[in-house]
Formats: sequence, C-alpha cells, structure tokens
Amino acid sequence: MKAITITAFGGPENLQLTDVPDPATGPDEVLVEVAAAGVNRADLLQRQGFYPPPPGASDILGLEVSGLADGQPACALLSGGGYAERVAVPRGQVMPLPPGVDLVTAGGIPEVACTVYSNLAMTAHLQPGERLLIHGGGSGIGTFAIQWARAIGAEVAVTAGGDEKLRRCAELGAQTLINYREQDFVDAGPFDVILDVVGAKYLQRNVQALADGGRLVVIGLQGGVQAELNLAVLLAKRGSIIATSLRSRSDEQKAAICQAVVENVWPLYGTGKITPIVDRELPITQAGAAHALLAGSGHFGKVILQVR
Repeated sequence: MKAITITAFGGPENLQLTDVPDPATGPDEVLVEVAAAGVNRADLLQRQGFYPPPPGASDILGLEVSGLADGQPACALLSGGGYAERVAVPRGQVMPLPPGVDLVTAGGIPEVACTVYSNLAMTAHLQPGERLLIHGGGSGIGTFAIQWARAIGAEVAVTAGGDEKLRRCAELGAQTLINYREQDFVDAGPFDVILDVVGAKYLQRNVQALADGGRLVVIGLQGGVQAELNLAVLLAKRGSIIATSLRSRSDEQKAAICQAVVENVWPLYGTGKITPIVDRELPITQAGAAHALLAGSGHFGKVILQVR
C-alpha cells in the first residue's frame, strides 16, 4: 500500500509517499480502507521526533481516519497509521459516521471529538452555566469545543491571535473573544474550566484565571514543558490541574470514550448544533504542505488529507 513515511526527523519536506507493507490485523481489529485522514499538531511533533507512538502502534503518522470498515462507511480513532491507504484499528475505536457528515469530512472528526468530550465532559465535568476558556479557538479542537460547550449550555470564551479568527469563533457561539496578542485572558476571568493546549507558558496565568473550584485541563505543550507555579494561588482557589493524553490511553479506555462520543455527541450533528469546520482538504501527496499550514497557524478548523 501507499503511505506517508518520515525520511528523517525534521521539517515537512521529510514526508514522502512510499510503498509499505499492508498492516496485519489482530484478533479484535478491523481493517479500514482509508478515504481521508485528519491532520493534528501531534503529527507535527512526531515528524520532528518529539512524540513517538505508543508501544505496538504503527509508526506511520495519523490519529484519525474515515473510510470503509467491513464494507461500511465509518470513522476511527487511532494510535497511529492514518496517513496510509489501509490501517488496522481496534474494533472499539471504529465509529459510524456522524449524521449528515460525508465520508471525507468525517476523517477530521474522531480525534477532536474524543479529545474534547473526554476532557470537558468526562474529566472536567463541565456543566451548563459554567464559564469555559478555550485556548486556540480557531483550531480543530477549538472550533469543535466551542460548538459542543454551547450545545450543553456553557458560556464560552476563546483566545486567538487575530480578529478574523475571533469573528469566526463568535459565529460558532463564542461569547467572550480575547486576542492574545493584545489582551491578557486573566482579565476576562474567572473561568470554571480552562482547556489549554499551550502548557508551560500559560501555567501561572491559567491558575490565576481560574474561578473558585476551577479545573485547568492541559492537553498540549505548544508553549513548553516546564514552568514554576505559585501553589498558594491554586490552594486558595481550591483549583485542580489535570493533564491528559488521549493517544497513550488503553484500547479499553479509548473504546469507552468512542462509545460515549457516539451516544452523546453524534446526535448533535444530526440536529445541527455541531457542524464540521474544515479549513481545506489536500491530497495525501501534499502532507508536507498540510503540516506547514498547521505550523504557521494559518488555518481555521481542520485540515484533512484525501487518501482515496
């Protein structure tokens, strides 16, 4: 089969379409004929050598796909292997397409839906009426999180690096718009829950922005991995900091998340409360260009690779 391989750790130019062996399926795995694969920032880190796949997972990039599983249209959450014509997926991580979503667009949904729902609903227990701050509102994670949080009745604030992105976030339902180049998000607080992809750079200010009993959920490290924290501030707020990674969870945990997403999130696509936000679709031969686009933050929503 054809797949994108990494010729050497480094820049997007090191991604190459090559011939590789077909994946072997285990006893509880499904072979998916891939139609499309979503592009995520984790893929950029893996390409640079900073985010190796879990033991036993494919070293091919790609954490989400859509395609045909057992001859039926489906999408799937992966630990790796999505930038390819075929991928073996644990059966519990294969999901039906969300209502009204076409096969290619569905390739950019599993990772964001499972990440947001597992963190905001299952971990942070975001409730109707609570205030949520989403860092990176124009990302794939951000555009989905805005819509899901508004659908359950939460109040949503977002940060983004430009007024045009903030305008589009407002169209999706965001109520408080913060240009991080010009404003301090702490001044817009307090927030009951903060969904953070930045990490170390924002740690102290995130804690300062928490409400009493607030929950900071760290899911990315774009701003570094080490920072000092004044624990007295966290203590006074009775706050909590939770750091999670979806990719490293067990197959059983991922299956439970996928089931919860199908039951609780997919119906929101059917009612129109959530709409897929896709910046662009590129052929898999342009995987390097897709990575460059994400690295430059020049996108709004998901970037998808068309495999077939």
